[in-house]
Amino acid sequence: MEFTTGGRLEVRITPSDVGRRVSVRSLTTAGERHGRFTDTLGILTSWTKGVLTVTRRDGEQVEIEEASMVAGKTVPATPARRRGLPSADAAELVAVAARGWPPAESQALGGWTLRAAGGFTSRANSVLLQGDPGPPLPEALARVTGWYAERGLPARIQICVAQDAVLDARLRELGWTAERHGLIQVGALAPLADREPDARVLLHRTPDDRWASLYNRAGGAGLSDAARQVLAGGPSVWFATVADPDGAAVAIGRCAVDGRWAGFAAIEVAPEWRRRGLARAVTGELARAALAEGASAAYLQVERGNTAARALYERLGFADHHAYHYLRAPRD
Repeated sequence: MEFTTGGRLEVRITPSDVGRRVSVRSLTTAGERHGRFTDTLGILTSWTKGVLTVTRRDGEQVEIEEASMVAGKTVPATPARRRGLPSADAAELVAVAARGWPPAESQALGGWTLRAAGGFTSRANSVLLQGDPGPPLPEALARVTGWYAERGLPARIQICVAQDAVLDARLRELGWTAERHGLIQVGALAPLADREPDARVLLHRTPDDRWASLYNRAGGAGLSDAARQVLAGGPSVWFATVADPDGAAVAIGRCAVDGRWAGFAAIEVAPEWRRRGLARAVTGELARAALAEGASAAYLQVERGNTAARALYERLGFADHHAYHYLRAPRD
């Protein structure tokens, strides 16, 4: 990182830069003239009482004492993309991912969308932020909590770290708590399908009972009507199943095609059938179907702590794009 102007380190950020992307160099221990430097890059979330909070791309929040800063500057809002990966900003991916996992019911509140699906997944039962809510924040939050309470659900708001960091900090001050930290990853679509067709993979348009039997979120209890509505919703949805000789599902997947994007989800393999290339086979056939519909780029959502899934997706060519999490309303 380059902080110098004419060979001098400078602090060129102020509290007025809250909400902007910044790079900060600080001493590891405030007040140590010859301490070690550390560099922090992310969104300046807050600057209060002599402490800066910077939210990194992966969602981690770093607190920096103002007295420990030796240099700081604002940087472009969008970092250079990695070679070979599809180009997109966070707002585009947030919108595409939302369309690919639609709720059973929704209601607009200005630029916010309240979503519910009987509690099936946080994605379909949280507020989507795509602008200002319209009414002042206290009133908007009251309407959000009331709407979810009417449905017997906790109020949650989906936070995209790249664009909602300031609101995130404000809601945490009000007692909202963070949970379910995740990542949106992107990758090129064509390489996923660059393999011989695999006749073991059956493609279908609805999540049948065999497919649902292996789906982790169903928990073996089958899919609720709301869950089926979410899973089958989206512009163009494909499901994939690999069955054993007895007809039981041993690998599954889902793909929602939306313009140039193909969104992958529910890539699961039965434990005793792992390490046989079935995850690659499922994603390959789903990618082939998406390419045939004109898609060229891929995305998926994965929990940050799911190291096994992240390792698989890295081998498939996916890379982190941005972090997200959910904020849950304080309990009365």
